Amino acid sequence: MDILLVDGYNMIGAWQGLKALREEDLDKARLLLIDKMAEYQAYRRRRVIVVFDAYEVRGLENRHEQYKVEVIFTKENETADQCIERLIKELKNVKTKVFVATSDYTEQRMIFAQGAFRMSARELEIEIQNIQKEIKQDIKIHQQKKIRSKIPLNDHVLQVFERWRRGNK
Repeated sequence: MDILLVDGYNMIGAWQGLKALREEDLDKARLLLIDKMAEYQAYRRRRVIVVFDAYEVRGLENRHEQYKVEVIFTKENETADQCIERLIKELKNVKTKVFVATSDYTEQRMIFAQGAFRMSARELEIEIQNIQKEIKQDIKIHQQKKIRSKIPLNDHVLQVFERWRRGNK
């Protein structure tokens, strides 16, 4: 299984929509990033781990799962980069490709040194945009393939039947 490690604040600082939202509400920017990564995870079928820096915050590492995306806030005195490097060592093996999304040049060099693959913030944003286009196309194709009734019915009658099918009267 492939794994994507995402430097959360690096993406928020690099993507225009998230960068603007960060100025208003950092929490909303984080949640929107997690939503986008959940869509990515569901479509690409990769395990996704988003790491947020808690370098200035006291306490232990905080992990939780949201929409099948693992979210990590680093422990006290640990940067997101350090956490990502640790995760690469833990997760990388013969059967697992580890990708890291960051635009931090120093971190990219470390990623290569550990045998992981890098993805810049821009590349990930473009891939997410492409996924959204693919989803729209898939929906369009699915709607065209819908089985049509062999008995010609007008739209009003079809709507009544649909309400009945769903249990609405």
